[in-house]
Amino acid sequence: MVVKFLKDNKWKYITGILLLFIINILQLIVPRITGGVIDEIKERTIAQDALTRYALIIFVIAVVVFILNYLSRVQIIGSSNLYEFLLRNRIFNHLLDMSMEFYNKRAVGDIMALSTHDMHSIRMAMGRGIMLIADTVFLLIACIYIMSQKIHPRLTVIAFIPMPFMIYIMLRFGRLIHRRFRRVQESFADMTRKTQENISGMRVIKAFVQEDYEVENFKVLNREDYNKNMDLVKVRGIFFPLIGFISSLSYLAVLVYGGNLVVDGSITLGDFVAFNSYLGMMIRPIAFIGRIVNFIQRGKASMGRINELLSVKPDVYDDLAISKEAFEPKRFKGKIEFKDLTFTYERGQSPVLEDISFTVDPGETLAVVGRVGSGKSTLVNLILRLYNPQNRGELFIDDIDIMDIPLEILRDNIGYVSQDNFLFSTTIRDNIAFTPIDISDEKIEEVAKISQLYNEIMELPEEFDTILGERGVNLSGGQKQRTSIARALAKEPSILILDDSLSAVDTNTEERILEGLNRFMKNRTSIIIAHRISTIKDADRIIVLDDGKIVERGTHEELIENEGIYSEMYERQLLEEQIEEE
Repeated sequence: MVVKFLKDNKWKYITGILLLFIINILQLIVPRITGGVIDEIKERTIAQDALTRYALIIFVIAVVVFILNYLSRVQIIGSSNLYEFLLRNRIFNHLLDMSMEFYNKRAVGDIMALSTHDMHSIRMAMGRGIMLIADTVFLLIACIYIMSQKIHPRLTVIAFIPMPFMIYIMLRFGRLIHRRFRRVQESFADMTRKTQENISGMRVIKAFVQEDYEVENFKVLNREDYNKNMDLVKVRGIFFPLIGFISSLSYLAVLVYGGNLVVDGSITLGDFVAFNSYLGMMIRPIAFIGRIVNFIQRGKASMGRINELLSVKPDVYDDLAISKEAFEPKRFKGKIEFKDLTFTYERGQSPVLEDISFTVDPGETLAVVGRVGSGKSTLVNLILRLYNPQNRGELFIDDIDIMDIPLEILRDNIGYVSQDNFLFSTTIRDNIAFTPIDISDEKIEEVAKISQLYNEIMELPEEFDTILGERGVNLSGGQKQRTSIARALAKEPSILILDDSLSAVDTNTEERILEGLNRFMKNRTSIIIAHRISTIKDADRIIVLDDGKIVERGTHEELIENEGIYSEMYERQLLEEQIEEE
């Protein structure tokens, strides 16, 4: 991607580099002028108007250099900012394409570090790094030529003797900086992950009085980050003073040998002053090699981490032969069919679902119950195709293999309310209207009424324009659930999936919501996962999962008569209700 970007934006970089060359040429003129003025002053042959003229020339050069520096930075630094912009968009799009398996294994803190700290390093390499490379190459060549051809070749050789040692040190230190900076980036990612995790789980931390424990955990990571940064600081702490020491040897050699040349008349005092100015201009880009190595190595380490991320392929994707535009129908009737489906998250593990077979006809309501970990959520994750069935021919929607349905069309037909009820930090209106299609205010109000949320929203000062905190923190658990239900209904889905989505509401509210859903979902398919029997007793069909297998199926009445797991659950909940009433 870097090479392609440089090709696409080559004229911006070429323009910026050409401006840098002009700047350096102008700067190279100043020592010659200064040297000539010093010689004329020494000989007392310079007139007042000539001195004023030279001062004016130097002033004009300074002004032009100022303007050209601005223009060159706009071209080169601006291009590096553009690269950061494009790369960040690519990373974000890539993250949206990733399957759920990726997020199950990748820490959020690591992803955040890639999108911030690593991006900064790449931008510096693409901007400041390229500017320093152009400056260094041109100034080195130009200064060496002028010093050797226009002033004194032997003095130039003597001044340049320490330079190969300086370059050798820079290259050796560059590899060490690269390794240590990568460790710093990885440590920063771990610390970011821990911080994000603690902020998200602050209520749990406070509820269990674990502040001191988490502080100690954070101190360990923070100390590790500090130590790795100090390892990098120690290397750089030796590196830059060492470069300064070696460069001072050049000044020392020039002072001794060049001073003797002035004394014996081989060069003029003005030439000696100009030579020292050029030497300073030459040492500066050589010293920049260290910064260049630093920028490039840090950028290389960060680009490597980002390339690792971008190289990860999603497990769930549309086959290239499947065309979203050509696929028909766009809207589903709602038939769902499982045929002997067995599913395992990881190879070698026990199946999460085993030999699952059932059919839900269009307009029917299927309820799924079972103990925790029985595979209920996995069932609906497969219908959403958050994970692929392990074999074709095991899961069908409207008699079409789910693997042959474009993901966008599949998920656009499904309204899904998950267990975590994630809400965005925006208005209630925007949270409900979180769909690809335009949702009218009337529609938003309608679904809010069905989910029994409308009256509570109207009591808020900003009503539907109330801004929610992070993850809807300023709403109760029941309000979050009902907002999520309203969001799912706003899509006008062909299939509605409620994954334990009424657990935080009281039974009276639950009953009103279910009445509204029955009217809204007429001729639409519904799948309801619940632990509370009152939520599902009116379903057309109920299946009971246990250890990933369907162990019971039938209507509420039929399952009660079977006196199996479902009947036990129902009797236990009746007993709990009686105890609460007493």
